[in-house]
Amino acid sequence: MKKKIRVLIAKPGLDGHDRGALIISQALRDYGMEVIYTGLRQTPEQIVASAIQEDVDAIGLSCLSGAHNDLFPEIVQGLKKQGADDIIVIGGGVIPWEDIPYLEEQGIKKIFTPGTPSIETAKFIEQAVFQRDGIEVEVEHAPVEKIDHIGIAVKSLDESLPYYLDTLQLKLEGIEEVTSENVKVAFVNAGNVKLELLEPTSSSSAIQGFLDKKGPGIHHVALGVKDIQMRIDELKKKGVQMIHDAPKPGAGGASIAFVHPKSSNGVLYELCEKQSKERL
Repeated sequence: MKKKIRVLIAKPGLDGHDRGALIISQALRDYGMEVIYTGLRQTPEQIVASAIQEDVDAIGLSCLSGAHNDLFPEIVQGLKKQGADDIIVIGGGVIPWEDIPYLEEQGIKKIFTPGTPSIETAKFIEQAVFQRDGIEVEVEHAPVEKIDHIGIAVKSLDESLPYYLDTLQLKLEGIEEVTSENVKVAFVNAGNVKLELLEPTSSSSAIQGFLDKKGPGIHHVALGVKDIQMRIDELKKKGVQMIHDAPKPGAGGASIAFVHPKSSNGVLYELCEKQSKERL
């Protein structure tokens, strides 16, 4: 690392279990950080005072008691009152998903849920501290920028298009046959999202296989990305199973690769990089 990052790991409130805090403390030390652990049952005031006295760059809060919505924001406010709001605060423990937006609105930089690899926590702290201090650091970009389109399997474009164009009054922007995939694609503009209607042109088409098994319906969600090969590699490093380890040509001149549904809760996702001005 370019500087020695100091992190305070703290257990606010009456929570009497610190195994997780000790594990993350050791993981941060292994990554090269200096770690101060305050011990159990610390008040917000004690945590703020310790962070300032130890001149730390970040505070990692762990809470299993359910009092995180009160204790975490109180620590952030305490730092502000002491003029130490440049100290980065992250949190973890048993925290319901629905509480995360509130905590981040209150100034918690990031909430790490159970099962998050310790290395990801270390990397996040490092990047946040370096960005705060104006130190150049290679930032890991999010693999997804937007929903590029939704792919819908249909038996026949001729039979399906009247519903989209006449009934829903959407706009057809073009039709293209992708011979390598044995599919004919109709590009439909649905306002804030694009639709691709997919008609198989051969019995060996993957779309035909989908229709035989499930019938017409949503086939995949395409996620717009840049540097698709880099995104594939990043996802694989996170343990995501890919159907394609390298991009291949798709409709509209895009480069595409599919994520295996086993790694995405049963949903077929497509990574889609448009090389030139988007057709859709």
